Amino acid sequence: MRFENRKIYPDCPVITREIEVGGFTKSQLIKKLEQNSIMINEYGDKLLADDKFITTDTKYTLRTVELTVGDLDFPDGATTVQIFKKASELGLELCPLELGPYLRLEYLDQPEGFWGNPLQQNQAPSGSITIASEILYEDDDFPKGFYLRRINGVLWLRGYRADDLHVWNPDDHFIFCQTKT
Repeated sequence: MRFENRKIYPDCPVITREIEVGGFTKSQLIKKLEQNSIMINEYGDKLLADDKFITTDTKYTLRTVELTVGDLDFPDGATTVQIFKKASELGLELCPLELGPYLRLEYLDQPEGFWGNPLQQNQAPSGSITIASEILYEDDDFPKGFYLRRINGVLWLRGYRADDLHVWNPDDHFIFCQTKT
């Protein structure tokens, strides 16, 4: 159902964050996640271990925008390609893959996403936030990126898989970077 009065980005409410990225090696970053009791699933481990997951020596700051698929004018949901294309048209950028662990380390007060919300197969979990980043490999068996979640009080940095046909729900949350001006 389409609502004529519904506001879309940039005229809708969003959550912005300033996140400092860089300064750690890959092993230091993983150790920092462990020190903060952040759990990583198998797909997250696979992303972190890949040679294309590169960490930056120099610290820099990114301004991120969290919004829903519906905020991008997809009231019935959309595929990853459609979401990324629309975000780009609206002046948003994909995040570096490296942002995932740094954002997880900064966003320690993420609300619980599990209570009372049953897990639905092949859907983003309730309360999760997917980080929109460049996809490393077209292989559907390789993780496409990271998402953040709090499950029963435990913070997670999780990798996810989704093929080109997967339709994200209008209420699914994504994080993009704002275009530098």
